[in-house]
Amino acid sequence: MTTKTTTRALAGTPVFPIGLGCMSLSHGYGPAASPAHAEALLLGALDRGVTLFDTAALYGFGHNEELLGRVLAPHRGRFMLASKCGIFRENGQRHIDGRPETLRRTCEDSLRRLRTDVIDLYYLHRWDKSVPIEDSVGALADLVRAGKIRAIGLSEVSAETLRRAHAVHPVAAVQSEYSLWSREVEIAVLRACRELGAALVAFSPLGRAFLADGLPDMAILDAGDLRRRMPRFQPEAFARNQALLEPMRRMARDHGCTPGQLALAWLLRQGDDIIPIPGTTRLAHLEENLGAVDVRLDAAACEALARLFDRGRVAGERYGPAAQAEVDTEQF
Repeated sequence: MTTKTTTRALAGTPVFPIGLGCMSLSHGYGPAASPAHAEALLLGALDRGVTLFDTAALYGFGHNEELLGRVLAPHRGRFMLASKCGIFRENGQRHIDGRPETLRRTCEDSLRRLRTDVIDLYYLHRWDKSVPIEDSVGALADLVRAGKIRAIGLSEVSAETLRRAHAVHPVAAVQSEYSLWSREVEIAVLRACRELGAALVAFSPLGRAFLADGLPDMAILDAGDLRRRMPRFQPEAFARNQALLEPMRRMARDHGCTPGQLALAWLLRQGDDIIPIPGTTRLAHLEENLGAVDVRLDAAACEALARLFDRGRVAGERYGPAAQAEVDTEQF
């Protein structure tokens, strides 16, 4: 296991080892960033060498794709654009819909919002379990043949579902939560990715800011922040998990980095086929995250971190029952 500070391969394209998850600019953690603030962040990421920008139709129900289209379309040749389909809002309601006709229609909507002729990597955001995965991936394969998308990805799927999908059309990447405190991908799907030649794109690699030591008090969160509904952030679990941070802070000091950089460096060391996509709304945090590529961890440090955040020591599941029912990932 080695960290490369140059590039990693994603859908046959070299990208910087750390991408940018764009969700937080529009969705999930409170009010959307102001247009000027969001533009500064996106262009700042581009100027600092980020070459993978990840969005979805879900994020702000189109707002995030529109933002990226407005800001980044003039620079389209400088980065890989990833988006997601299968979750959207219609008539004021959120839908998970993997029917082929829906995926074709919503792809056209995304292309329009993103101001592009083609999406480099297009994920099925959630597998609609009422539709065979083969049918949904078949529709995405049609979009590849039509030149609307270049590569197919899946999000939050199991190894079995990945293999079924890959039999229809090669899957270039699986996006799933992966971090020191969320290691479910290690059960089976990471191994399946490697067998099939798919990259693992890790969302929430900083544990939704927890691993970056960025949540001293849950009271600071916006009333609409999705973490308020997550088991790990409930008062009792959150208090127990806080006890894990002091040993991590000590390790970070020993390595001359921040806790967040330590968490990202650990993830990068898990394989050159893993690409973290931390999100942020602040340029200072962006620069900090990108600096993780230069943090060197030996095997002993990686093992110590893994033991510190062993699943038996982390309080609370990553999702509540309703959210867990929407995904297809393996569970411990």
